[in-house]
Amino acid sequence: MTVHVIEVPYSHLYPGLILDAPAGADDFLVQFGDESESRAQLLRDDTGRPVLRLGGYMTARGTVIDERIWTVRESVRHGDRLRLRLGRALP
Repeated sequence: MTVHVIEVPYSHLYPGLILDAPAGADDFLVQFGDESESRAQLLRDDTGRPVLRLGGYMTARGTVIDERIWTVRESVRHGDRLRLRLGRALP
C-alpha cells in the first residue's frame, strides 16, 4: 500500500493554504515543517463539496491540535497532482 504524503512548510494548517496532493488519492500523511505529522482524508460533505479531515496531532513545541474538518475553497487538478486551497475550519 502506497502512503501518499503532503508536505506543509508550517506547523499547522490555515485558511488559504494550498496543499499539493496526488490526484486520485483521498488518504494522506501530512508532514509539517516542524517534523510533526497527522493523517488526513479528503471527503465530501452532505452537499457533495470536498472537505479535508485532519487528525489530531502535537506540534514539535508541544501544542496539541485537535482533529478538524477543513472546507476546501478550491480544488484544481494539474496532471497527476491536485491543488487544494483550504477554506475555514468547521466548528
